[in-house]
Amino acid sequence: MALFHVRMDVDIPRDLDPDVRAETVAKEKAYSQDLQRQGKWREIWRIVGQYSNISIFDVESADELHEILWNLPLFPYMNIEIMPLTKHGSDIK
Repeated sequence: MALFHVRMDVDIPRDLDPDVRAETVAKEKAYSQDLQRQGKWREIWRIVGQYSNISIFDVESADELHEILWNLPLFPYMNIEIMPLTKHGSDIK
């Protein structure tokens, strides 16, 4: 398994049809919660005051993460930063 720290900043156009927006956001929630249940989307935190989150993904590879992110319904409206993680030498676990 590979761990990734992912920051997602969402910028939905203000002129997007409200029904399309609501449907897209609902699909995003269902998709992300399914990935959480599978253990692939390990953690998700809101960044205070922003339409952004910091997430930890636990996936088989960078390719799998790429597929997951590309399939996010809000992907077209996101700026995403990814940092691969590895165990720290001072970690006592």
